[in-house]
Amino acid sequence: MFGDPVLRTVAEPVKDFDRELRRLVKSLTATLRAGAGRAGLAAPQLGEPVRVVVYDYDGKSGHLVNPRLELSQRRVTADEACLSAPGAWWPLERSYMVTARGRDMFGKPVTVRALGTLARVLQHETDHLDGVLFSDHLEADERERFLAALPG
Repeated sequence: MFGDPVLRTVAEPVKDFDRELRRLVKSLTATLRAGAGRAGLAAPQLGEPVRVVVYDYDGKSGHLVNPRLELSQRRVTADEACLSAPGAWWPLERSYMVTARGRDMFGKPVTVRALGTLARVLQHETDHLDGVLFSDHLEADERERFLAALPG
């Protein structure tokens, strides 16, 4: 949840593409698919401080290990939410298109090109790997309003 220090920790790069990594990817994927409306999940959100994300949106699903993003210059604003702040949606500007490069759970190179919402999902989840929450991208007054609107 927002406020948990694990969400502010920079995740470690994956070095071993082993059975434990495959277990983690499968666990992240199962957790992602277990909840309605979920489009992406980062390992730190489940307390695993490693650079792994999974995504499943609009018929495109997969995972990236040690992802690096190339962002387009075109930016769009759309509502964004986070599983770590249930029920809180807020408009946020992000790049419209990304090229994500990383590895799969077996160590093979992967490239994902994404537009629109999937591009937003990949940016959001990769931010989690760097200890960044989507509210960090908001201007100070907007961030205050967002945090004040969180339940609890």
